Amino acid sequence: MPAPMVDFATPEGDPDVAVIGAGPAGLMAAEAAAGHGARVAMFDHMPSPARKLLMAGKSGLNVTKDEPVATALTRYGIASDHLAPMLRAFGPAEVVDWMAGLGQDAFTGSSGRVFPAAMKASPLLRAWLARLDGMGVTLHRRHRWTGWDGDAATFDTPDGPVRVCVRATVLAMGGASWRRLGSDGTWAADSGLAERTTPFAPSNVGLRVAWSPRMARHFGAPVKNVVLSAGPLRQRGEVTIGRDGLEGGGLYPLTPALRSGHSLLLDLKPDLDASTVAARMAGGGKDSLSNRLRKCLKLSPAAIALLREWAPDGDPARWVKALPVRHDGLRDLDEAISTAGGLRFDALDVGLMLRDRPGTFACGEMLDWEAPTGGYLLTACLATGRWAGAAAGRWATSRDG
Repeated sequence: MPAPMVDFATPEGDPDVAVIGAGPAGLMAAEAAAGHGARVAMFDHMPSPARKLLMAGKSGLNVTKDEPVATALTRYGIASDHLAPMLRAFGPAEVVDWMAGLGQDAFTGSSGRVFPAAMKASPLLRAWLARLDGMGVTLHRRHRWTGWDGDAATFDTPDGPVRVCVRATVLAMGGASWRRLGSDGTWAADSGLAERTTPFAPSNVGLRVAWSPRMARHFGAPVKNVVLSAGPLRQRGEVTIGRDGLEGGGLYPLTPALRSGHSLLLDLKPDLDASTVAARMAGGGKDSLSNRLRKCLKLSPAAIALLREWAPDGDPARWVKALPVRHDGLRDLDEAISTAGGLRFDALDVGLMLRDRPGTFACGEMLDWEAPTGGYLLTACLATGRWAGAAAGRWATSRDG
């Protein structure tokens, strides 16, 4: 028979605040709540915290973007009004100061992206966990949240189910991408939050493309300095021809428009107008088409291959400025860098507290917002975590036990 539910207890005493999820948003919520004098316990279903952060940091942890908050807010689309007070309170400048407080110097790249001097996430995480430990925050691993039993949060643990009674709870369980790193989105269906949640959808993700055999020689090749447009969105950057499709930083910001069904166009020579492209091609004499594209327009072999693959009428030269991208849709949710969808803002008050569950707050990627890569994702996770954690700390310490 199933093990009986038992009440959670620690030698340190009963916590005031439970933070569920130990990613960046949850860690920041714990720090903020503890900073308001609350006793904080963190719970995570994985064996170790912040696995997605560590994975992101393997190739250089882009923490934020060095730009005015007003500019940054334009990157959050329809959620910008909801996120504005949080990002104004803890925006790019505050993120850099916070890192410095952890002994982690930062530097800004030529694109404005901000990285820790060590580039990796592990030194930052170690310093952060040490700070939390010094603030009395406890971390309880392999505790999977299963919902509520009255006022108590319930968890499945290796030792059986437990019930945690606290004054305030912060939900920071992430979106639904990178399941193997802990962000699996199961909370949306299994915890009674489904009616408050917009279904998850992939964001910052590549496209499926059924390439012709002639494209195989270009797999892994980048196509640089192009402009992609879909609906109202336009992005300059780079894309890569992958075995299963198209991917890259130039493509990812267009995900919202592609999800809405807008077609995708690729401008392979964004610094030349159409008449200049035509004139240069006409001046190529009797050279072959490939040679004229290469010599007159300086297109790479990979770019020429895309023209040959996708030109609707078999005349690649006509489509250099507006090449229609034929694809089979966005890649799967679990292949996405992040997700759209999640807990709706209309279910929350201005302190990110659930309107129909006083004392329960939410933050991070489990909220219904999305943003492109480039530091925007992590900055909003930190900002919403700080906002919700501070509100939970105030709630817990201002109420009679």
